[in-house]
Order: sequence, then C-alpha cells, then structure tokens
Amino acid sequence: MSSQPKNFITEAEYLDLERHAEFKSEYYQGEMFAMSGGTLRHGLILSNLVGELRQQLKAKPCWVCSSDVRLRVTSTGLYTYPDVMVVCGQVQFADNRSDTVLNPAVLIEVLSDSTRDDDLGRKCQHYRALPSLTAYLTVEQNSIRAVRHVRQPDGQWLLAEFDQLDQTVELSSIGCTLPMAEIYDKVDFSAE
Repeated sequence: MSSQPKNFITEAEYLDLERHAEFKSEYYQGEMFAMSGGTLRHGLILSNLVGELRQQLKAKPCWVCSSDVRLRVTSTGLYTYPDVMVVCGQVQFADNRSDTVLNPAVLIEVLSDSTRDDDLGRKCQHYRALPSLTAYLTVEQNSIRAVRHVRQPDGQWLLAEFDQLDQTVELSSIGCTLPMAEIYDKVDFSAE
C-alpha cells in the first residue's frame, strides 16, 4: 500500500497563493484545505447574525464581517475564515497587507454536517487560544441550537446552550444580544 507524499508549503507560500486565488482555503501545519460552499439555511443564518450584530454595534468601536476576512491564530498557526468575526478597538493585522486579522473579540461558526466536528473540536481549541477572544458561538443550521463559550476572568470557559426560539444569546463583552428567533428568522426546517 503506497501513500501519496504530502506537499507542505510555508505560511508565506500559502498567503501568496491565497491572495491570488479565486476561492478560499484554510492553512494549518503546512497544508492548505479548500473551503466548501454553503446552503440556503447557512446563508440565511449568517445574514441574520451579521445583520443583528451590525445594528447593535453601529454606535460602538467594533465592526462585524462575514467569512470574507481571514483570521490568523498566531499561537497555533491556523489561518481560516470564520463565518462571523467581531473586532473591537484597534484592529491588528498579521502584516502590512491588512487582510489577515489577529484580534477578534467574538467568533461565530454556523455548523453544517461537513464542518460540525471541526468547528466544535479543532477550531474551538484554536479560537480559544486567541488572547483577544471573549466569546465563541456555534449555531446549528439543521436545528434550533446554539452553544456559547464565554471566557471567564480566571481564563476558564463557560458554556451555555440555547435551543428555544424565545431565548436570547447575550454577548455581554460586546454589549450585544442575539434573539434566537432573529438568528433563525425565515429559516425553514420543513424541507428536510
């Protein structure tokens, strides 16, 4: 049984390729991983999240963006594109190209069947290694469920689960609230 040799690339090579690519890829430990497209539910939930956060952050020194902005977790070497990223205060970039953020306050991933394990496992560990991160939220696209991880003053993480449309996810570190009914607005679960 033979195995294909892996072609490892450096961070600099990845960034050069990524900056000229027509599609997005993640990078970790010398390997690039193509990112897949989303579903209608994923897109609706993502739009709902960004819309709610944008409205609530307008008068605050924070900004929100969707998955078009790259994130680098410096301590682990991961480069990725979170579904939603909130940065407060002065944004820090990885280099003078100003296209790779280092200091998000909040990250959100909308889970799909193909990304769930990674978003709840490996990425969660990477994200929680970011000193600036105060909250990490995962949102299911195939059911009503969100899990919020909040960094405590002692560095531990407190998890809370939300699975009812009348609940509200508080992101107190950025002064925002996300009603579950708004997160799932216009999301149709009947077409399974």
